[in-house]
Amino acid sequence: MLKLPRGLLAIVLFALLMAGCAPPGIVERVPDDDPGQLLERAEQQAPEQAALSRLEAADILARRGQRTQALEIASEIDDARLPAEYRLHWAMLLSELGEELEEPWAVVQAGQLLGEIDMPRDAGLILRERMGRALAQIDEHRAAAEMLMYVQARTDREALNDAIWTSLSRLEGSELASLREGADELTLGWLGLASLVRESDGDIERLFARLESWRERNPQHPAARSVPAELLALRELRGKEVRHIAVFLPNSGPLSGVAESIRAGIRTHHLHSAERNGGVRLSFLDASHGNLDALYSEARNIGAQVVIGPLDKDQVSELETRDSVPLPTLALNYGAGPANQARGLFQYGLSAEDEARQVARRAREDGHRRSALLVPNNEWGARVGRAFEEEWRSRDGIITNTVTYDPRGSATESTRRVLSGGRPDMLFLLALPSYARQVPPTLDYYDAANLPIYATSHLYEGRPQPLLDHDLDEVSFVDIPWQIPDAAVGGVEALPYLASFRELHEDADPSTFRLMAMGVDAYELARRLPQFQLLPESEMFGATGLLVSGRDGRIERRLPWARFERGVPRPILTFDLLDNGQLR
Repeated sequence: MLKLPRGLLAIVLFALLMAGCAPPGIVERVPDDDPGQLLERAEQQAPEQAALSRLEAADILARRGQRTQALEIASEIDDARLPAEYRLHWAMLLSELGEELEEPWAVVQAGQLLGEIDMPRDAGLILRERMGRALAQIDEHRAAAEMLMYVQARTDREALNDAIWTSLSRLEGSELASLREGADELTLGWLGLASLVRESDGDIERLFARLESWRERNPQHPAARSVPAELLALRELRGKEVRHIAVFLPNSGPLSGVAESIRAGIRTHHLHSAERNGGVRLSFLDASHGNLDALYSEARNIGAQVVIGPLDKDQVSELETRDSVPLPTLALNYGAGPANQARGLFQYGLSAEDEARQVARRAREDGHRRSALLVPNNEWGARVGRAFEEEWRSRDGIITNTVTYDPRGSATESTRRVLSGGRPDMLFLLALPSYARQVPPTLDYYDAANLPIYATSHLYEGRPQPLLDHDLDEVSFVDIPWQIPDAAVGGVEALPYLASFRELHEDADPSTFRLMAMGVDAYELARRLPQFQLLPESEMFGATGLLVSGRDGRIERRLPWARFERGVPRPILTFDLLDNGQLR
C-alpha cells in the first residue's frame, strides 16, 4: 500500500507542498509537547481553534505510539470546523489510525471528505485505497470494489488484486451487472473474470480452462499478470470433484416432515443439475434410528465421498465433539456446543439466531442505539432474543426493554409494554405474520408510529398479499433471495438456480418452501465441501442467501433486506458512495 510519512507536520508538508501551497506558518510552528494541555486548552477555545488544537493533540499522541487515544480524539473532531487547508491532514491521520487499529468506520468517516475537497492526486489515491479496504470490512463490497478498481486504474498495482477479487466475488449477479454501465476496460476485465467463475458452477476443470482463455484475451490486465490467490488455490482441487453424495435424513419420527421438504429440494435440484453435474450420484440413507457410525460405514461401503446430514440437533451435537468425521459432512443443523471442533464437519441451517444477529448489525449501522425487543414467550423466542441482545450489546447498543408475549394472544398489551421501559429508537420484532401485522397499528395508537421496526423473515409468508400486509408498511426485514426476488436480486430471472426455483415454487406451500430452498443449497454446498476445506472462509451465493463458512465450519447466512411498501416487499438501497461523488 502507498504510505504517507507518519505525523501531522509530515503529512502537511508532503500533501500541501505537492499541491503547491501550504498554510501560513505551518513550517515554522512547533507543536506543543503536551497533548493533555492542548486538549484542556481546546475546552476554552472557539470551535475553529479548538478543532485545530485537538488535531495537533491527536497527531502528537499518534507519533508517541498512543494510537488508540489518538483515534478517539481524531474521530470526534468536527472537520467542518477546521480551516480548509487542514481538513486533508485530519482525513489522512484518521484513516491511517483507523486502518492500523482495524476500525473501518473511522476510515469511512475520513473518506467522506473525498467528495468535498480537492486534494493532491497521491493523497487522494491513498485515502481511496484505505476507504476501499474499510468498506470491504463492513460488507459494503460493491462500493469497496469500485473504490479499489478506481485506484488500480490509475496505478496499475497488482497488489490490489486480492482485495478487489475478495469484494467482487461477494457480489450478487445483479450487482455485478450494474457495474458494467459506463465501466472502463479494467473494470470490464474484472467483471468478465467474476462471471466466468460464477458460470463454472464449482467445476474446477471448466473454471481453469475458462481462466486461461480469459488471460489470453486480457494479457495486460493486472489479474492476468497475477491471478488472485484465492483462485490459484483452487488448483489443488483438480481431480477431487465430488461424484457421490450420501444423504442422512430420517424417513420417520418428528423430523420426517422437515426432512421430506429438504429431500424434495435436493432431488429436484439434482435433476436440474444433471447436465451440469452429470456424474454426481445421490444415495439416501435413513437416519431415523440415530446410529451415526453405522450410517457412515454404509456410506463408505457404497463409495460416497461426502455426506449431507444429519438433521437432528442432538446428532449434530454428538458429531461436533469428535476430533473428526469419517467423511466430509454437511450437517443440516447447528450443534448445541459453543464451537464445532470436528475436522471435516460443516454445519448449515435456517438459523433464526443468524437472522437476529444480522438485524442487530444492520440496525447499529443505521445509527440506532436504544432497542426494545418483542419476542414470543417460548424457548425459540428466548434463543433468538438472546442472539440479538448479545450482538447488540457487543456493538455498544442499549436494551431499553425486552417484552415476551403469548403468540396466541393480542399484541395490544405487549406492544404498549415495549414503550414502557424507556423510549427506544428501534424495535426488534420476532413474530409470525398474524401477530406481526398487529404491531405497527398498535404503535400508531400509542403515538409511536415513527418507531423503526426491524424483523426476521418469520413475519413474511412468502407471497405478496398487499391487503393483509399493508399494516407492515415501513417494517424492514431479512429473508432468503428465493422468497423476495424483486428486493433481493431485482427479479425472478436473476435468482440463483432458476430452473429449480420455478419447479419447486410452482406448487410449494410457503411454510415448506424455505426448507426446499435449503435442500437446493445443501446439494450445492456438498459439491463444494473440498473447496470449503481448502479455503475455510469460502462463500457461495445460494437460494437461501450468501453462505459464508466460519473457521470452525459453521456456515452463516447473510440475507438480503426488504421493506414493506403498500404491503409488498421492496428493496432497501444500500450505502452507495457514488451518490457522494467520491469516485469522480
